[in-house]
Amino acid sequence: MKYLPQLFANNREWAKRMTAQDPEFFRRLAAIQSPEYLWIGCSDSRVPANQITGLNPGEVFVHRNIANIVVADDTNCLAVIQFAVDVLKVKHIIVCGHYGCGGVKSALLGESHGIVDDWLVHIRDIQVKHTATLSQYPSTEKRWNRLCELNVIEQVVNICQTSIARDAWSRGQQLDIHGWIYDLQDGLLRDLEVSLDDPNRMKQVYSEAIDKIRHSA
Repeated sequence: MKYLPQLFANNREWAKRMTAQDPEFFRRLAAIQSPEYLWIGCSDSRVPANQITGLNPGEVFVHRNIANIVVADDTNCLAVIQFAVDVLKVKHIIVCGHYGCGGVKSALLGESHGIVDDWLVHIRDIQVKHTATLSQYPSTEKRWNRLCELNVIEQVVNICQTSIARDAWSRGQQLDIHGWIYDLQDGLLRDLEVSLDDPNRMKQVYSEAIDKIRHSA
C-alpha cells in the first residue's frame, strides 16, 4: 500500500512539467549546488522561500525554524550558516520573518504550548528588551507586527556577531546580511533596511532600523 498517493502524483506531474520546460533541468541540478543565497526563515508552511522569491531549486539554500531565530547555542543553524558561507560561498544571507507568526504571538501573549516555550524564550527576551517601543502601540495586532519586525532585526545582528560572518569579512569574502519580512495578506516582501556587509556599521544600521519602528507608532 502506498501512503499519500496524491503527493507522489503531484511529484510526477511536477517533474514532467519541469522536464518539458527544460530537458536539462534535473541533469544540471544534480551536477552542482551553487546558490547565491542562504534563506533563514520561519517553519510556517505559508512562507516557502523558493516560491515567494521566484527562485528555482538549487538557487537558494534554506534553513527554517519556529520564528526564524538564530542563537549561539543552536548548532544546527550555525552549521547551516557555516556550510553556506565557507563551502557554498553564498553572497547573501536573508533572515525573513513574517507578519502573523504564531511563535512570536505566543511569546508576546505569554501562551504555553509545551517544549516550544523553551525555544520562544529568545523572542520573550526581545520583547523585554524593546518594552518601551512596543508599549507605544495600542493594539495587540500592532505590537505583534512590530515584534515580528524587531525579531528579524535582532537575528540579523546575531548573525553578524558570529565568528562565521566575521571570519568571512576579515578575509575579504563578499557577504551581505539582510532582514526582510513577508506579509501573508498580500504575498509581498518588505525590506526592513537592516542590511549589513561590514561589522563596523552594525551599531549604526541597527540603531536606524530600531528608530524607524519606534517612530512609526
